[in-house]
Amino acid sequence: MNKTNHDTGTGGVYNGHGGTFKNTLALIDTPDPSILYQDGYYYMTFTHNGTDIMIMKSRTLDFHQAERKVVWYPPIDTMYSANLWAPEIQYIQGKYYIYFAADNGNNENHRMYALESETDDPMGSYAFKGQVTDSTNKWAIDGLTLEHDDRLYFVWSGWEGDMNIQQNTYIAPMSNPYTISGPRVLLSEPDLDWEKAGGPPFINEGQAILKKDGRLFIAYSGAGSWTPFYSIGLLELDSGADPLDASKWKKAEEPLMQMNGEAEVYGPGHNTFVRSPDGTEDWIVYHATSGQSDGWNNRKARAQRIEWQADGMPAFGKPLALNTAIEVPAGSGIFLAEHGVSTGEELLSFSGIPSTITAKSPLLMHYTNESEQALRLQVGANGAAASEIILPPTKPNEVGYVYAELMLDEGLNRIDLHGEYAIKSIIAVEVPRFEAEYAQLSIDSELMESPLRSNGRSVLILKGIKEAIRFDNVRVPVKGTYTIRLNVANPTGIEQQLQLEINGGGVQKLTVPAGERDQFAEIEASVKLNGSSNTLNIGDATGQLEVDVLDIISAKQ
Repeated sequence: MNKTNHDTGTGGVYNGHGGTFKNTLALIDTPDPSILYQDGYYYMTFTHNGTDIMIMKSRTLDFHQAERKVVWYPPIDTMYSANLWAPEIQYIQGKYYIYFAADNGNNENHRMYALESETDDPMGSYAFKGQVTDSTNKWAIDGLTLEHDDRLYFVWSGWEGDMNIQQNTYIAPMSNPYTISGPRVLLSEPDLDWEKAGGPPFINEGQAILKKDGRLFIAYSGAGSWTPFYSIGLLELDSGADPLDASKWKKAEEPLMQMNGEAEVYGPGHNTFVRSPDGTEDWIVYHATSGQSDGWNNRKARAQRIEWQADGMPAFGKPLALNTAIEVPAGSGIFLAEHGVSTGEELLSFSGIPSTITAKSPLLMHYTNESEQALRLQVGANGAAASEIILPPTKPNEVGYVYAELMLDEGLNRIDLHGEYAIKSIIAVEVPRFEAEYAQLSIDSELMESPLRSNGRSVLILKGIKEAIRFDNVRVPVKGTYTIRLNVANPTGIEQQLQLEINGGGVQKLTVPAGERDQFAEIEASVKLNGSSNTLNIGDATGQLEVDVLDIISAKQ
């Protein structure tokens, strides 16, 4: 149990333990993703076999262990009973709305429909509000609401007539989140060479809204969605212009994201946008496949950060390979007290904390204590016996940090903080754990899958590989000395050594006792870490070893 102060040693503000993740965002197919961040959780919906509306809920952008729930089933024998495509979840005027396309089994009857939340929970019940249509009532998919200058507009992909020749981008005014109140306006049609790839039919679809510094963009997908050429284009509205004036929208001549054969990413498209938990970054989430001939199969959600250029335009970049370690969104992994649940005056709970195995886990608590005396709390998980935690005094406007450990069960956990000062003192909690499979691996390192490993996977490293596993973006609250713990299995039958290198120096040799397959030893090391981002290299093993996780478990006072 240790206290550190709110001073990173670099003049920055501590914003979570950092780390990296890798695409895809979930194991199951998640085509046509739509993501919303609200009150400490990410919510993702997607085309779920075309049969219902499913939502996934996660504390982070990693949905591998997310809670899943079907929130709405269509009634049978209606015009919207079949082929439910591309649900879009939005928070509009104090309520959650889900827009989806559906038909009666015949594609030419696809139209847009809306659901409205009946509770303040995105995973709660929804009421069917009916069809969202303009007076033409033509084929329509991929609709969503645009809020701009206190007005509502509906944006969707549709046919001009009744033949499947091409899909255009349309916009129309709305009187409320489920009623179009004026004629549709054609904003874009597939008239560029890249938009026509794989056709006919020619495609503009998968529209998504992006805003930055007063500028308004609509991203859309073009080219055949069944081809590797599926790509993401961009429309921009002139500053101060009426969204219903088609002449005020400018189309980028080239796609902002397209297939990357070198990285084995094909058909990137039908994207959504979401902010990082701290609101400082914009992220694009899109689906893609890993095979050039996958077509509509194997479409899974992937994510990467948007880079904003000097001219104010977004750069999506090339879609990243599945083995690329990506820095997590800023503020990830910080579970704020305001997003927890307080009961009475002495219990603060944080739910939805994932663990794939029952095991000991690190915990970092952010707190304030200006009482000039140590405060005592009890911390536990899932109603199990709690341990005492001491919160030393902090100076005015200073944040203190205390490390502890607790047992987490397999599945989603609840962390409970008991005590007179729990609600008044605790700001946030974190689990400063770094999964080896999410680190940057050498080409010689191998992923191992087993339910006995944390997150279901570990990394097998070979003898003599100097940089077998590189943990990037490892962050701590203050520059100083920390104790880290590596879970390492050594099935070789004899004692082995492993090299740990911190920020290009500070090399240590760690001893790994002989063990058996699936028997992980806890190897601790004392390391000096910067208050900014750190890199920890694992390698130069004297024998074949298996690394599961890296935990930060304490700080030197």
